[in-house]
Amino acid sequence: MVNDPLADAINVIKTHDKAGISECTISPASKIIKSVLFILQENGYIGDFEFVDDGKSGKFVVKLIGKINMCSVVKPRISVKHKEWNEWERRYLPSKDVGLLVVSTPEGIFSHKTAKEKNLGGKLLVYVY
Repeated sequence: MVNDPLADAINVIKTHDKAGISECTISPASKIIKSVLFILQENGYIGDFEFVDDGKSGKFVVKLIGKINMCSVVKPRISVKHKEWNEWERRYLPSKDVGLLVVSTPEGIFSHKTAKEKNLGGKLLVYVY
């Protein structure tokens, strides 16, 4: 039974990447997982990914490129105001300009850098470096 599909997906990516496996399968698929995978791909943490329809909820096949040192979901989902980004970067990321926070905002799911540029706050979902 899957209680948190996003946490399961991030855990699969982390364990496969640490083991040196070049491809992993994430099941079940969802729009949130797709958005997070797209952000990770844009920032160079994973390679290509594709959706495979298996007649149920679907799954993602993700190519890993070995650039993830650590990734995890943020539990509980913490609300962040647009003026507090520096505080949360210091808390979850190892140093300045290293790593990425993925955040759910009223305008969609973005990296913390994009949310900072757009002066948006939101809920923290994932951190990766």
